[in-house]
Amino acid sequence: MDIKEEPGRISDSLARSVMRRYQPRDFRWHYEDGLVLQSIYKLGRTHDCRDYLDWVQSMMDARIREDGSIDSYREEDYNLDQINPGKLLFELYQGTGELKYRIALETLRGQLRNQPRTASGGFWHKKIYPHQMWLDGLYMQGPFYARYAREFGSSEDWNDLLSQLVLVEKHTRDPRTGLLHHAWDESRKQLWAKPGTGCSPHFWGRAMGWYCMALVDILDFLPSTEDYNHWRITLTDITLRLSRAVRGVQDPASSLWFQILDQGARERNYLESSASAMFVYFLFKAARKAYLPPEEIPLALEVAWSGYHALVQRMISRDESGELHLGGICSVAGLGGTPYRDGSFDYYVREPVVQDDFKGIGSFILAALEAELCEGGSQFFFWNCRCCSGNRG
Repeated sequence: MDIKEEPGRISDSLARSVMRRYQPRDFRWHYEDGLVLQSIYKLGRTHDCRDYLDWVQSMMDARIREDGSIDSYREEDYNLDQINPGKLLFELYQGTGELKYRIALETLRGQLRNQPRTASGGFWHKKIYPHQMWLDGLYMQGPFYARYAREFGSSEDWNDLLSQLVLVEKHTRDPRTGLLHHAWDESRKQLWAKPGTGCSPHFWGRAMGWYCMALVDILDFLPSTEDYNHWRITLTDITLRLSRAVRGVQDPASSLWFQILDQGARERNYLESSASAMFVYFLFKAARKAYLPPEEIPLALEVAWSGYHALVQRMISRDESGELHLGGICSVAGLGGTPYRDGSFDYYVREPVVQDDFKGIGSFILAALEAELCEGGSQFFFWNCRCCSGNRG
């Protein structure tokens, strides 16, 4: 791909490809479906293009019943992944005023009230994963919880969420590199848990990417009053630490990031698209919104731009019909109580690498939107936008 092609054109092409092949009947109440819908909704809001917004609403309406219940959602699983699609409910309720969206919001907030917790107060990632906090979970529930706290909640909600954000960073951070381990088992009983710390053994790129995105998205909703100044200082300090850690493990040869962040070109390690897109999004947004000190912003932007261009050059391809595709995406990786998902290097690098997975597509669209904003606005988009034909009314 030509790296000079505008971010808006690439975002539009990828979003259109998803919309052509993904219909309401296909929508699962699943975190990765939620991510790609959020990215396309944000694309529509940023560029004032109604058919993006209508498409996302049609997808959500395939699962939100008229009584506000959510088809296929199971509160009893206490799975934080199930919160992620609910971030769109705020937009839909605000835009339509329909009660079903507010009822669905309250259902998900109710799950968080009852979510099992570690002894130190952090949400278990899932009911089936006792005493464990995963970096992924802070993205799945954090921005939802933050927006709920801002619009309907209380200071107690904020203190609960932000203390968990700090708790998991404290327990998973490696003091030497600043990188975050994938997960922390407070009980230290899991096969993958290190005896001394309870941490999983490796720094998996996408897990850290989820946490980085959660951090800057939560900061968007943090109240600007003096009561929250100490939290703002704490979160921007974490943002600074993570931006330096992320910059420190960018591959100098490719400008992307590896599946296992600190293992570089170790045999079978590979450059991974979804984590790279997440880091690009994080760095662009942290710089644009001044969540970093002024002297750090040029460094973050330099790394973000090089990462963005590398994704376009190396990971975006065009097929014979002209559609764009994103490759190099780890299909799935997790931790569990079985020897297979043991958190080893071998485990992380043997999971399938796929094309057009929503975890990669959604993250890339978000990163490209941030690239547009940092480049000077969204005017580039309208050169290629096929839904509004220049009519932004």
